[in-house]
Amino acid sequence: MSIRKNITASMGALCLTLAAGLVQAGDTIKIGSFLAVTGPASFLGDPELKTLQMYVQEINAKGGVNGKQLELIHYDTSGKAKEAVNFTKRLVKKDRVDLIVGGSTSGTTMAAIPIVEKNRIPFISLAGSVKIIDPVKKWVFKVPHTDRMAAAKIFADMKKRGLTKLALISGDGGFGKSGRAQTMELAPTHGIKIVADESYGKKDTDMTAQLTKIRDTDAQAILNFGFGAGPAIVTKNVHHLGIKLPLYQSHGVASKKYIALAGVAAEGVRLPAAALLVADKLADGEKQKPVLISYKSAFEAKHGAVSTFGGHAYDGLMIAVEALKRAGSADKAKVRDEIEKTQGFIGTGGVFNITAKDHLGLGLDAFKMLEIKGGDWVVVE
Repeated sequence: MSIRKNITASMGALCLTLAAGLVQAGDTIKIGSFLAVTGPASFLGDPELKTLQMYVQEINAKGGVNGKQLELIHYDTSGKAKEAVNFTKRLVKKDRVDLIVGGSTSGTTMAAIPIVEKNRIPFISLAGSVKIIDPVKKWVFKVPHTDRMAAAKIFADMKKRGLTKLALISGDGGFGKSGRAQTMELAPTHGIKIVADESYGKKDTDMTAQLTKIRDTDAQAILNFGFGAGPAIVTKNVHHLGIKLPLYQSHGVASKKYIALAGVAAEGVRLPAAALLVADKLADGEKQKPVLISYKSAFEAKHGAVSTFGGHAYDGLMIAVEALKRAGSADKAKVRDEIEKTQGFIGTGGVFNITAKDHLGLGLDAFKMLEIKGGDWVVVE
């Protein structure tokens, strides 16, 4: 009889333990993420993941959000759209996340959008293509500046320099294709003539043939839309061919890794980028500076040099956290609505004012035009 009582007591204790575990698991706010932590786009996903982990830990140490701890559930897509689809389905169906902050690349983000829209999951993307939020999709937001904004910023700089003829070369991935399309569409409205339109694949290791064609045109400047190793190869090829035209890159290369890969050939290259890259050079009165210095100091203390990409993860997470606080719960519809009401949020990418018609909420003034000098960034405006 005593043995039976002990067994019964033990089973009861086990059930209570399991029940407590279930309550504890349900008592977290689950933030899902799929990022390109490895592969060609790892320079995006690696700092993004490190940022999410760092700030989730910090927020939890301070008591969490609405009395609950944040639980980060992340998967590595290696930048592959197919993996993004699989992991997004897993985040939604198996992990049952409350919202998603992720999508390092435009291709993986676009692949995930139908899933989050169907399942009504708030999704804040960390990728660049304007197609992510134009047209507006109810459950989808983004925090990086768009490729359309990058093209407009570059055209404005060209006009200041009296340049009107542009040779375009772009990667054949989602970001490069979208950037090319936006460049082609915007050029006429800015008085810019596209005199060459070349492209390269993500596995290409030499773009001399394309750049030789460009050299034979009457182009006054070159713009490369791409990310990963491609832009660095283009930069070195331009240098080796002795092409003296001004070279612009997109915000897809806004990290010191690009400078390291391109070496001395990067000298003089211009690109639009977030103010994070020049945080220390900003005037003390600029409203973003305290946020930028705080993030930069925290990230560099743990992981080394910052990039704008890690900054995007900070912005996405913090916008989500503020929306959760205002919603008072993790109710998906309420959180979505609060994300859409984000006003005056000071992030690393700029001051966000999201509306029902604009699921980014950044103006062109959120971009800085930078030039690479002496292996570092300087503001040229």
